[in-house]
Amino acid sequence: MASQTERKSHAAGTTTGKRTSRTRRKQGDGGATSVAQVRLRPDEMADLQQVMQTLQLHSLSDALREGLRLLSREATEVAAAQEIRDFYDGAQAPTPEGVLPATADELAAADKTEW
Repeated sequence: MASQTERKSHAAGTTTGKRTSRTRRKQGDGGATSVAQVRLRPDEMADLQQVMQTLQLHSLSDALREGLRLLSREATEVAAAQEIRDFYDGAQAPTPEGVLPATADELAAADKTEW
């Protein structure tokens, strides 16, 4: 009889030497959820713990969900910017009425700005 760690993982559909299923489905208040594993270096974990403390996030799951939410928003913005570039086919997008285009100096100053 196979040990518990050698059995086929029904959640991940793979046989492993350890119980390290990649994803697992679980019913919760919001419907089915997935469990995922991530490997972090010690410095990344320390950064994550600092972020959790600063933002008062109470669990690793809360912190990672927030990170994914921000990544999703950034990806949406990048996609929208690409759609605009594609629409204008490389030409400068028009400015609203009464707004002057930025000068080369203004653009250079904006590029040097650190957030």
